[in-house]
Amino acid sequence: MILNRYERMIARRYLLPGRGEAFIFLVAGISLVAVMLGVAALIIVMSVMNGFRAELFDKIVGLNGHAVIQGYGGRLPDWRDIVKEARATPGVTEAIPLIEQPLMASYEGRVEGVLVRGMTRPDILANPALNSNVLSGSLESLQPGSNNVAIGARLADALGARVGGQISLISPQGRTTPFGTVPRIVSYNVAAIFEVGVYDYDKAFVVMPMEDAQTLLLLGDAVGIVEVETTDADKVGEILAPLTAQVAGRAVVADWRSMNATLFEALEVERIAMFVVLSLIILVAVFNILSSLIMLVRAKTRDIAILRTMGASRPSMMKVFMTVGVTIGVLGTVAGMGLGFVFLYFRQSVVNFIQLVTGQNLWDPSIRFLTELPSKTDPFEVLAIVALAVGSAFVFTLYPAWKAASTDPVQVLRYE
Repeated sequence: MILNRYERMIARRYLLPGRGEAFIFLVAGISLVAVMLGVAALIIVMSVMNGFRAELFDKIVGLNGHAVIQGYGGRLPDWRDIVKEARATPGVTEAIPLIEQPLMASYEGRVEGVLVRGMTRPDILANPALNSNVLSGSLESLQPGSNNVAIGARLADALGARVGGQISLISPQGRTTPFGTVPRIVSYNVAAIFEVGVYDYDKAFVVMPMEDAQTLLLLGDAVGIVEVETTDADKVGEILAPLTAQVAGRAVVADWRSMNATLFEALEVERIAMFVVLSLIILVAVFNILSSLIMLVRAKTRDIAILRTMGASRPSMMKVFMTVGVTIGVLGTVAGMGLGFVFLYFRQSVVNFIQLVTGQNLWDPSIRFLTELPSKTDPFEVLAIVALAVGSAFVFTLYPAWKAASTDPVQVLRYE
């Protein structure tokens, strides 16, 4: 929409009403602020929701892979063959043997439920979710036969354990006696404490070398599962379809979608619902733009009639008033983007400040899964939000602009 010189001058004059038109200017200012808040709210909420999904996906996949091959009865005796078959499958980047078993752990009289994870030493040292999040100690100490383990930070807090201390793992698979099975109780040295950022993992995980886990659980040379990573997590089902057929009868394949379906589906539904609900804020804001323009047209009816008699065309009048409405929408959108990005940059500081003022823990990791407020801004979503705000402002200016262009100067100036 190209304006000539006099059209730009009139539009600029109407954007800044003169004396006696303060109310119209106030309504236009409220419209701008409303658009700003709506755009900022949408950007903030959608970025946080995307951050939730991305952080959960990265951390869950970082410890569980894109899929797992589970043996019947919790055992995979021929795991070496399955690992070879998995690595030979097109699209599979890695296959890692693991042992996972829920047990009990005790430390100086405190008892907690834990999830023991046995991994080969190279896999422990190569896992970025573990080796990049060590708070104290070192994963280098996890040597087979050393009786050293690494535990999650929340588990360490719950037990009161520290690096250098000893925790006891209690396994129900023990010696059989005439009086029943006696649980195995084995003590291990705490060599490292890690915090991957997912509360459920930090509260339960005990990581140890594969050989020590096999000895503790009396598995012999067997493992429990084989973790598989692929080139594309969204196409994991298609990639692993040939492998699923190969291991049929020996094991079952479960991908990250089926293992965490409820969580990710809930996040997706909530994300869509929040977008729809918060979009209503923008619609309310453009209704304010509509009302302010209608009042402006009524206030400027005489001026419009005079301009028409001086040669201004109907398209010119439409362009002037559409420029006024769209400018309010664009300025509000730009201000909203700035406000949203500033809030996202200081999001954790804002959360901490609110917690300090209210005295409430707004970010309990036992409820929120993650230890910090995440954020991941999707450029395409931002473009969609901008298009929604500017497009709505454009559509809602059509009617008042048409009314202004339809003004009959003869009727208005008849009694002047």
